[in-house]
Amino acid sequence: METSRDQAAAATPETEPETAQAGATAAPADAHDTVEAAVRAQLTKALGGVRGMVEAAVPTIAFTGTYVAAKDIRLAVGAGVGAAVVLLLVRIAQRSSPQFVLNSLVGIAIAAFFALRSGRAENAFLPGILLNAGYGAAMIFSIVVRWPIVGFIIGSVTGDPTAWRSDPGIVRLCSRLTWLLVLPCAVRVAVQYPIYLADGDQSGLLGPAKIVMGWPLQVAALAAMVWLLTRGRTPLDRERPPAA
Repeated sequence: METSRDQAAAATPETEPETAQAGATAAPADAHDTVEAAVRAQLTKALGGVRGMVEAAVPTIAFTGTYVAAKDIRLAVGAGVGAAVVLLLVRIAQRSSPQFVLNSLVGIAIAAFFALRSGRAENAFLPGILLNAGYGAAMIFSIVVRWPIVGFIIGSVTGDPTAWRSDPGIVRLCSRLTWLLVLPCAVRVAVQYPIYLADGDQSGLLGPAKIVMGWPLQVAALAAMVWLLTRGRTPLDRERPPAA
């Protein structure tokens, strides 16, 4: 009997860490027990939080503001790129992801290409108008066919990219959330495209419109999404591995 007790006592220190480790591994998987919590977490991750949104906006604001003030596309490109480089160096020094800074840098490069190639300053704003029109159309189509884009966020959490479609309540929630993402795109196109089509150099109007309808409008849409998500508690079903 004593031998059995000694063996059990000797096994205990090895068993407890394994149990603790298993609990630590399982904790993240159960961190979000509702659809709303999962979507909030994934949206925050996708946008990089407040810092990610600011980093995406600052180079664009520097580019647009400089162009509106100086009417010099090359100077504006330099200001936008300079702001992005400073933010990029900060990220590198902190050894964190520069994804959102690089996204802005690519946007500025495309805008500069359109403006320099055509010789029309307002063409710097055309890529943004077209991109918003494309995003809006794609999201509306996803809602019409009952595959709202936000639903795939839930699929990325549960491990099954399409299982969420079997629950009509989740499909309705994802459709509402996707509509809230459509709105900023639709407003930008509805306001900026008529200005772009007007006669004369409209860059003086397009610049402020791009700044005002940039990340402030996006933040407003995300705030509406968060408000909608805090109102419900839809259970989140996950794929669970079979018992050993």
